[in-house]
Order: sequence, then C-alpha cells, then structure tokens
Amino acid sequence: MRVLAASSTIKSVDRVPETDFYIPATGPMRLRRNLKHDDTFAVVDSHGDIGASAGGTDGIFHLDTRYLSRFEFLLDDTELLLLGSNVRDDNSVLTVDLTNPDIYVDEQLVLQRDVLHISRTVFLWRDAAYQRFHIHNHGGEKVSFRLSFTFSNDFADIFEVRGIRRERRGLATARVTDRNNVVLSYNGLDDKSRSSELTFDPPPTELTSSAASYTINMEPQGRYSLFVAVTCDGSGGTRAASFFRGLISAARASKDVSANTATVETSNDLFNRTLCRSMADLRMLITETEQGPYPYAGIPWYSTTFGRDGIITAIQMLWCDPGIARGVLKRLAAYQAKSFDPISDAEPGKILHEMRSGEMAMLREVPFGLYYGSVDSTPLFVVLAGLYFERTGDRATILELWPQIEAALAWMDGPGDVDCDGFIEYHRQTDQGLANQGWKDSHDAVFHADGELAKGPIALAEVQGYVFMAKRLAARAARRLGSEALADRLDTQATELAVRFEAAFWCPEIGAYAFALDGEKRQCKVRTSNAGQVLFTGVASREHAFAVADTLMRPELFSGWGIRTVSREERRYNPMSYHNGSVWPHDNALIALGFARYGLKRPINRVFKGLFEAATYMDISRLPELFCGFRRRRGRGPTLYPVACAPQAWAAATPFALLQASLGLSFNPKQNEIRLINPHLPSFLDEVIIRELRLGNSSLNLAIVRHGEQVSMRVLRREGQLRVSAIHT
Repeated sequence: MRVLAASSTIKSVDRVPETDFYIPATGPMRLRRNLKHDDTFAVVDSHGDIGASAGGTDGIFHLDTRYLSRFEFLLDDTELLLLGSNVRDDNSVLTVDLTNPDIYVDEQLVLQRDVLHISRTVFLWRDAAYQRFHIHNHGGEKVSFRLSFTFSNDFADIFEVRGIRRERRGLATARVTDRNNVVLSYNGLDDKSRSSELTFDPPPTELTSSAASYTINMEPQGRYSLFVAVTCDGSGGTRAASFFRGLISAARASKDVSANTATVETSNDLFNRTLCRSMADLRMLITETEQGPYPYAGIPWYSTTFGRDGIITAIQMLWCDPGIARGVLKRLAAYQAKSFDPISDAEPGKILHEMRSGEMAMLREVPFGLYYGSVDSTPLFVVLAGLYFERTGDRATILELWPQIEAALAWMDGPGDVDCDGFIEYHRQTDQGLANQGWKDSHDAVFHADGELAKGPIALAEVQGYVFMAKRLAARAARRLGSEALADRLDTQATELAVRFEAAFWCPEIGAYAFALDGEKRQCKVRTSNAGQVLFTGVASREHAFAVADTLMRPELFSGWGIRTVSREERRYNPMSYHNGSVWPHDNALIALGFARYGLKRPINRVFKGLFEAATYMDISRLPELFCGFRRRRGRGPTLYPVACAPQAWAAATPFALLQASLGLSFNPKQNEIRLINPHLPSFLDEVIIRELRLGNSSLNLAIVRHGEQVSMRVLRREGQLRVSAIHT
C-alpha cells in the first residue's frame, strides 16, 4: 500500500510499512451500529446483520478475536426492508424494525410488502450476544414464509481484520451438536481453543453447520418470536428466559457505571443531547477490570486497555467522576514494566501503551501483548496521579501507588532520556514496534518544514510539558506526604526543565513551539496542535502562551470546527490524513484546558462552539475519534474520516473537558472548597446546572447562568460543609 505525500511539491511517495499497523479503508462504508459489554463488542449493519455487505468490519469480537464473521437474516431468501434502526440512548440495546418486501413465486405475488413487522432486538451480556426476532402479521390473511439465518466465522485476530495478512492460521471446524445448537471452533497456533456456540430457540425446522431456517405459518394478526444467542467460549445452552434476564441486567449495569458521576443539564437541548450521548458512550466503553473501571479506547480497533487513552479520558472526566481515574491508575500501576524487553519497547518504570490478548499478540506476530511503545504514557501517569490527589485528597490511594509513581519518575530521568540532555526522547528498539511513539503515532506524523520525516531519537514538545507537569504535581504530592527533600528536588528539576524547554523549543518564525527536536537536535519548525497541548501542561511562558494561542486560532490551523493537527500551510498538510491536518476532539479539549490555564476565554469559546456545532451534524450527536480538517463552509457539516473509531473514549469525554475549561473548575479537598476560576459560558449556553458534584463526603447542585460575558452562580442543594466560590484573575 502507498500513501501520497500531502503536498504536490513533495515528489516522493512514502511506503507504509506493515509495522506501522496502518488501518486501511477497504471498501464502501455502510452505516454500522456498535454494542459493547466488558471484553465483548459487536459491529453490525443497520439491519442488525453481520457480513451481509462488503467493506465493513462487522463481527462479534471477544478478547481481540472475531467470534462471528457472518450472520445474515433473510425472508424467503430475500433481504428485508429496513424501517428503522436505533441504539437505545444508554447504548445497551439495538432495536431494528423490518418489514417484508413483495415476495413473488413464479412471477406471482404471494406476499405483499409491509404485511409483516419484524422487530429485531440485539444486546450483549457476559460474553454472549442475544437476539430476539418478534414477527407480527398485520394482514387479514394467513401467510406462510421461510426465515433463514446464514452464519460462519473466521476467528480472525483483530489485526487481521485491520488488514494484516498471515502466512499460517489454525484449524477451524463447525458442527451441529443438537437440534438447536451449532458450535464453531478454532484451534489456534497459540495452542488455545476458541469456540462460538449458536443456540436457536425454538429449534429450527432445518439446521446445518452454516445455516438455520424456520418454516412459519401465521394466522391473521398472529405473532411469533424466536431467539438466537451466540456465546463466546461459554457453556452454551442459552434459552429465551436468558434473553429477558440478560436484557434487564444489561440495562442495570449501564446505570451502575455512572452511579457516582456528576450530571449536567443545560439550556441548550442540542448540547444536552451531545452530553447524553457522550456519557452513554463512556458507560459502554468503561470495562470493569480486576483493578477497577477502565475506559477502553474505542470501537472497533481499540477496545482494550490503552495507557495514553485511558489516562487522558480520566483527566477529562476527573472533575465529574474521579473514580475513573482511580481505576485507570491502579490498572496501569499493575502492569508497569519491571524489566527491559526490546520487542515490547519495555523499560523499568515505563507505563503500558497497549494490551492485547489475541492469537497474533500471543505468538508475538505483533508486539502488543503488553506493549510499552509510547513516550508519553509514563509522565501522563504521574500527571493523572497528581491531579487525582488534588481533586480528591485520597491519600490512601496515592500512598498505595507511590512506588509506581517513583518508578515512573526514575524512568523519566533514566531510560526515557536517551542522550541525557534533559529531554525525554523516543526511538523504537526493534523494527516491529511503532516508529512514532507520541499520540500522533502514524509513520509520517513527525516531520520538518520541508516535509522530510524526522529521524530519532525524537523529543516531542508536548511530552516535555507532560514531564514538567508531572514533576510539579509529584512535588506537591510529596510535600503533602511529608517528603520535603524529594519535593524540593522535583520542583528544582521542573524549573530547570522549563528554562531548557523555552531555549530549545521556542520558534519565533512560526509563532509557536517547534513540533519536536530530531536526533540531531534540529527543530521541526512546523505549526501543529502539539504546541497547544504545551499550554495544557503549564510549561509555557505567559508571553509565548499568548502567541501560541494566536497562532492556533488563525484560519491556517482553526478550521471553523476545531484546531487542526497541522497547519494547512505545512508541506505535509492533508485534511484527510490521520494526523497531518485532521481535527481530533480530545486534542482540542486539552488545548482548551491550556487556554483556561492562561485565562484565554475567547479561544476557549471558539473551540467549544466549533466542536459542539460539529457534533450536531454527526450521527446520533456522537463526536468521533477524528474528522477531516477541511475548512468550514456555510450550510455544510464537517467531513467524516472513514475509519475513525466511534465511539472513542477521549472523544466522548471532550464535551465534559470543554465545560471544565469554560467554568475553570478547581477543587481544594483540604478546605472542602470548589472553585470556579475565571468562569464563563459560550454563547450557545445560557445556563448550566451541575448535579451531585462531589468532594469527599459532601456534594452540591450548582446553577451557572450567563449574563453577556459574565456569569452568576447559585447553589441549589448542598450536603455537608462544601463551599463554592468564583475567582477572577
């Protein structure tokens, strides 16, 4: 596969190596629906079918393996007509309404269209996918027809689904085990057996290892129901009663995930819809792990533990649900690297990038079983720990995590600084790992002004900011825990880093911080959103922060919908690329939090308004992982990126982070006080009501009302001695 360079002035063509794990768009994209519960997720088309149309990523997936690759529902061997297809607001259930087309036999109409209504209900619960088909004959005559299901499975690893080809695979078999059961099995090259058991209730009229069919005779106004369950590596034997028990349990579980989360209601119904969608997506993506709740990164490609994604999602949601941060910290601490392993880019103290449990990861055909190839997860882990402590005052959790925090700090001062120049760099240890290991990890994401790809070891601008922020926060935590000497040392290191950073990264000719330093310490003088994330960390001088904000909000970077990853003036700019000109909601959220740090209200409002209005054009008001960076045009919505994950955790958390940036929410557990620093609201919000905003054992409901460019606030309910104040700087 080849990818053309972003500008016609660049003559070379970059080959995309397999080791960069490129995600191809392989065919026409059809509307897809997603469901998830814990380590199982499903991608189906609008009919509820799997594999009925080409070019999709359909399937039922469990632990990074596809457990069903085809499941197509037909009436008299004909596709049904779609009336509607909707996922319930809490993401727990997909409901599809279908009807029959005109059915002919020997050119004679035997069943007029729109006589049968078929309601298809689909949900996931505990490693199984459940479906109910309820048929209602609305006609005045008796009808006879045949319902059929065609099914198969390839037990493809998630990386095979993404496009990687394998020379060898294990052995797949299919067999009928009972009059209503079929088992699809696979013995992998990793010596692990995987199986999908399909159970039909009632038993079909005919059943083979690849198809089931029912011959049905229905009286006028008659009704008929049948159930299908697909169990991943389970005992099977699922019956109709299990469908209804599971349906109730799935709905309850969705509510339980956010039981302690503050809720937000505003004066804008469209924004309320975006917030509800975001919260529902987060509820679905949050998986209960051994260490606590963890937001899996996204569906379909990243439904697993990702370090960077989990941390940033937790930071965005920290103000309204610190429990997510606690779960993320404990899980990542449990998998912190303890030794050197070049294949997985592991070094002592390093925080996980990605975790996989599929066949290819077990065989190390891909390095992602436990993979540590991200340069930013480790300082961000310390950042999250420090922010969590300041948000909650949870001394016990921080003491429990302190050995891992110290190990992460030691990595920053040791293996993380390859050439001992005081900056953290990355360079993959084998050709199998990721070439770029910041959040922009495409193979062509880091480059010079002339379009030349940067060669490592590479020091990214925002990563130095993460280190600065980590050491400042760790110093404050150490001081609160009584370690004054460590706190002083960390503060000194942070101050010295800020001085070095300004000298090495500030680039006056572009009005921003350089994207990165390459292996020869040459600046990558490229205008990128990375400079905005520098503001989030607080390492930027006030003068330079204002200059960066001005650069970011110019039309070359601000598309009207959001800030692009790369300026449209740069040589590799491509608005349809993954990282070189697209708009990422989470990136904009972190930049907005950076604007808030420096009291820059106006750019916050523009970013907030642009992303909100983009969401109103998206399917079910869902902000995707990214969208294209084309300039906003009157009367048109944003251009979608074809293989973006939706939902994606840090995109779903973006509206909550933007609201925090606008309100300047800050917490002081020691004084039992919530502060609003330079609070304001964008023009599309006249009022915001936050309910169950908690600090320690206290909580309150708070209303914030906009009066032009000013706001007032009113406490609606208070439990405990919690105080709230507004601070203007």
